[in-house]
Formats: sequence, structure tokens, C-alpha cells
Amino acid sequence: MNKNTSEEKQYFTGDIKTDSNAVKNAFGGSFDLIAREILFGKTPIYIFIIDGMCDEIKIIEGVIKPLTEIYPETNSKNLNEKIQKRLFKGTSVKLLRTVEDAALDIIMGNLVLIADGETEAVSFPLQGFPKKSVSEPQTEQNERGAQEAFTDNFKDNTTLLRRKLRTPNLTIRHITLGKTSNTPTLICYLSDRVSRELLDKITKRIDKIDLDAILGSGYIQPFLDNRRPSFFTDTGITERPDTFASMLLEGRVGIIVDGTPFALIVPYLFIDYFHAVDDYLSSPYYALFMRILRIVCFIIASTLPGTFVAICLFHPEIMPADIMYGISAATSRTPFPIMIEALTIHFIYEIVREAGLRMPRSVGHAVSIVGALVIGDAAVTAGLIAAPMLIIVALTAISSSVIVKLHEPVAIMRFGFILIGGFTGLYGIMLGIGLMLIDICSVSPYGIPFSAPVSPFVLKAQSDVFFRRNWTKIKNKKLIQGMKF
Repeated sequence: MNKNTSEEKQYFTGDIKTDSNAVKNAFGGSFDLIAREILFGKTPIYIFIIDGMCDEIKIIEGVIKPLTEIYPETNSKNLNEKIQKRLFKGTSVKLLRTVEDAALDIIMGNLVLIADGETEAVSFPLQGFPKKSVSEPQTEQNERGAQEAFTDNFKDNTTLLRRKLRTPNLTIRHITLGKTSNTPTLICYLSDRVSRELLDKITKRIDKIDLDAILGSGYIQPFLDNRRPSFFTDTGITERPDTFASMLLEGRVGIIVDGTPFALIVPYLFIDYFHAVDDYLSSPYYALFMRILRIVCFIIASTLPGTFVAICLFHPEIMPADIMYGISAATSRTPFPIMIEALTIHFIYEIVREAGLRMPRSVGHAVSIVGALVIGDAAVTAGLIAAPMLIIVALTAISSSVIVKLHEPVAIMRFGFILIGGFTGLYGIMLGIGLMLIDICSVSPYGIPFSAPVSPFVLKAQSDVFFRRNWTKIKNKKLIQGMKF
């Protein structure tokens, strides 16, 4: 399936000069287009490549040398057929009828050959462009799982996936997205587990993508996400092939975009944010403990600062008198109201975090250290920030690091809860939590509620929600298949 078909195609004519000029004109005189004329016997042939996109050794040994030395044909009849059968022994050689298709193959790193008297070009897969090798995951660390992550090349990613799921039921469909970028995109699923209705819905949404360029999986995500405003996304992101494979085993659909090491998973449930690879490699009881810990960290990271502000301003009787007295004494020496202080310190924390993330690694640690010294020591010593508020910020920051995938919604909700707590107290905090739960429970883009299988409660899917059953009692993972409403 190719979404970038032109209305008018320019077909090869069989005249070598006309066809070679047409290919050159398609690139508008780009300096990196290499066109070389050689003779196959007495027949003139043109080969086209993009400089740096093909392997020079493969070109010389696999194409030029056989053409000029091994098979010096004198009869030019059925030349393309002879080249296919006698010259190149690979399995991905294909014939192209139009100049546009030939130009696209050249851009993809293929060598395209056109011969005089032939109305079709021959494309050879001789890619040799630089690419990132398989490395360790950067954002999804684990103790006992595989230490390999997706790369920027979609063919390498399919190989990593095939190594995890060695079954012919793994279906990988290739499409091209982006009018100008022509980005290869893969739709992956297990044909014996995926719901056809779910697959059709996802495919229709992808078919409606009408963008000029697709430079990463983030370009596609809004089209797969829920259509109503929400803090949470029901499209998951992962850089781990094992996590990706486990989601496909549950009947979900995965999308891999060339040029990015982060794959998409649809649908992605709220409970999935609190699952990790190590949960399935450790004991069930420890996995239960860690999942509860992550949920608690989510609550702390989003609501603790607002709750602290609400208690200090409206409900001091909740805290023990000695603790409240210490907090009051510390905050009385600062020049700002406690709500402004909370907003300011969390805003500074986000600045330090963003700086540490975007700065080069050689100076990123220095930025974090300077920020910690300025905020932690100098600000408290100068009396600009109270020590209790600094403790709240530190606990919130550490909790946010436990649930990295939820950092975006948590960062926004944290400021919202601070404002709500500063103006309305704990009553507003409870109302905000209720609105957050409504937001979670109201998302259902593919007929599968975002809050499932907790709400609505699905008994079949409870073997891997909070408490993971022992592998001796779980035959296979069919979480999504058990949730059809």
C-alpha cells in the first residue's frame, strides 16, 4: 500500500538517452545522484545510485564486474531477464515501469539499472548507508531482561522482532507514509490473536494520514490516539523488542516507523504504564509489590505538592501539632506565599530537568549539579525557599522518575493540583482526583476502555493486572482478546 501515488506517471520508453535524462531530471540536478554508463556487450546501460546510500563493494562485485567481465552478452534481446537470472542472485530484485518508482527506489538506497531497448528498469537492493547498531535501551532499563533496543532502521527492527516471535502468524505489512518523505512504516500483529475489527479501525486511521513528511513515530501517534482532549494517551511507546512482542501476544497492533527507535503500540491501557519487563522475570509477589509502588509514585508525583499546599493553607489541623509548627516556622521566614513557592520551585525543577535532558552529556551532569546546589542549598540558606517544600519537591521528583512514561501528564497535573489546592483546599484536590478518574475512564477509542480491565471489571484479564500469576498457571497472554465490550 502506497499513499503517495502520483496522478500522472512517466513510463520508461526504451530509449536509453530519454530514460536516463528523465531519471536525472527527477532529482533536479542533485550532486549526490551518481549516474554511470557502461556497456553490456554492445548494449549501453545506465546505473543510478545515491552517493553514500549504497555499498561500493557490492556494486563492483555484484553488478559492474559481472556486467563488464563475466557475462559480456552480444545479444540484447530480453536483457532484463538475463540480468535477473544470470547476474544478480539476490531475492529482492524487482522491475520498475515508471521513472517515479525508479527515483523512489534510488532514494531508498537501491541501485537502479536501465538498459537500451528495455521499457522497465531493474532495482537491486544494495543498501550500504550508515546506521545505528543495536544498543541497550536508554529509557526502559531492566535488571534481568534482554539488553537490546530497536534501532533507527526498520529492517533491523523486523529482524529483532522475528527473533522474539518465531512464528509464521507474525504478520508485518509495509506501507509508505508522507507525500515528500516517503517513510517506510510497518504494521505488525499476530494474525491468530488480533481482533479484525481492531485491525480495521487502526488501518483506517493510518490511511487517513495526509502529512507532507513523517520524520518519527510521534507524527503518527495523534492519528491513532483518542479524538477527545485528554491528559493521557492510549498509544503506547516502547524501544524494547521484547515489550513490543509481549504486546503483540496480547492481541495488540504495533507500528514501526523507519528512522526512529521508538515503536507504537495500539491500544495501550492505563494499567500498562505500571508494568515493566522485570515484572515477568521476578517472583509474582515481588512484581505485585513493585506495581503497587509505581501506582503510589504516580499518586505522589501528581498530587503531593497540591495536597501539601492545601493542608498548610486550609487544613493545618490534619497534621500533628509539632510537625505543623516546624512547617509554619520554616515557611514564615520565606518572602513568598506557599502556593507561589510551590509553583516556582516545581517550575525551576522542570527547567533543570529539561536542561539536563537537552544539554550534551559532557555538561548535562554539571547543569544538574549546579541546579541542585542553587535550589537545594543556596535557596534555603538565603531564606527564599522553605526546607519542607524542598523535601516535597525532592520526593515528587524521585517519584516521577519511577513512572517515566507518565511524566508528560503528571508534570501538567502537578501544577494544576497546586493551583487547586492553593485556592480550594482538600475539597478541590478530591474534586480534581475525581475529574482525573473520569478522564481515565472516559477514553475508549477502539471499543476497549482505557481503564480496563479494572473498570469495567473483566475476570479473564485479572491474571496480569496487579498480581501476576505464576507462569505455570498462565498458558498464554490474551489480555486484549478477553476485553470485547
